[in-house]
Amino acid sequence: MLTQKTRDTVKATAPVLALHGVDIIKHFYRQLFSTHPELKNIFNMRHQERGEQQQALARAVYAYAANIDDPQNLEAVLKGIANKHVSLGVRPEQYPIVGEHLLAAMKDVLGDAATDDIISAWAQAYGNLADILMGMESGLKEETAVRPGGWTGWRDFVVRARQPESDIITSFVLEPADGQPVVNFEPGQYISLAVNVPQLGLQQIRQYSLSDAPNGRSYRISVKREGGADPAHAGYVSTLLHDQIQVGDVIKVAAPYGNFYIDVNATTPVVLISGGVGLTPLISMLNRVMQSTGREVVFVHGARNSAVHAMKDHLRQMAQQHPNFKTFVFYNEPLPEDQQGRDYDHPGLVNVDLIAHAIMLPDADYYICGPVPFMRMQHDALINKGIREANIHYEVFGPDLFAE
Repeated sequence: MLTQKTRDTVKATAPVLALHGVDIIKHFYRQLFSTHPELKNIFNMRHQERGEQQQALARAVYAYAANIDDPQNLEAVLKGIANKHVSLGVRPEQYPIVGEHLLAAMKDVLGDAATDDIISAWAQAYGNLADILMGMESGLKEETAVRPGGWTGWRDFVVRARQPESDIITSFVLEPADGQPVVNFEPGQYISLAVNVPQLGLQQIRQYSLSDAPNGRSYRISVKREGGADPAHAGYVSTLLHDQIQVGDVIKVAAPYGNFYIDVNATTPVVLISGGVGLTPLISMLNRVMQSTGREVVFVHGARNSAVHAMKDHLRQMAQQHPNFKTFVFYNEPLPEDQQGRDYDHPGLVNVDLIAHAIMLPDADYYICGPVPFMRMQHDALINKGIREANIHYEVFGPDLFAE
């Protein structure tokens, strides 16, 4: 337990971290990778190059300081981080390494302002946070390992099929190389893939949402080619998957994790709202729910146009086969050949006001996935419509302490 003095000291330094946080974290990563270059195999180096990881960790450190008196405010965030860490293969012995370099970076950047009392308080606070996360992660690993088909660490999977879903998204069906079953997952969860990236000389790990219902035999992911044709912005792993990985190739896979998933036992209506490749976990939710229940389901999707609209035929077929399922599509940049009423329902960005008659359902749960600005807009629009916060669920994929 942290003493009140420690909590007060950490809270008092929060404004300083807000001012110097990014500089501290940049220094932290330089020193960490210089001393422990093997950790580059865990971190997303493209996010490092863009500065996204540095900014995200700086925000996370500030949020921890600001909420240290009421850690329950961070419970959902910590659960999400713990799931990502287990999926990435983060080990307990790596926590002290990170703590050592984080505290050293604070001293180097803040200079005399980082007194012994401040550094001591932050060392205790970091140790407390590390203990919480390691406890969560140990429980997650044990739970997965004992389930039928479960495993810990990396397992070899074979690519059994690949299917283009749009100009920029391709699906990959993965089966275990040993021919044994795979652990089932909650619709909405993700798996991690570990691949060698020759141009970096490193292993890189990426997390991809599972995009089909559980079947006990295989997993499907649907991957967007990140960054387009510009090599300076192209995703290292997504480009490799699209351009090089073929049927028969072997990929290392971690078991499914994640705390964003649908309650498959509920009977209340479901509204799924996605933007771009954010539809992938929601397709998994849809496919699972439609297998066994008569729940009313509405799927709302936003895309630029038909060229990048993945799985549009699947959604049409589902709507034709199930009277309890409706879909609404928004195109914000329709192609000349795209026809309203055939390819899409509304021009522009997803606007819940235009479809309020279909999505404002009694006791419905709303699941949102897509770019962060998209999710904020949809979340706020639902709140303005009177939907309770407890009924709105969303997934944020992005960098944190070790992830992505």
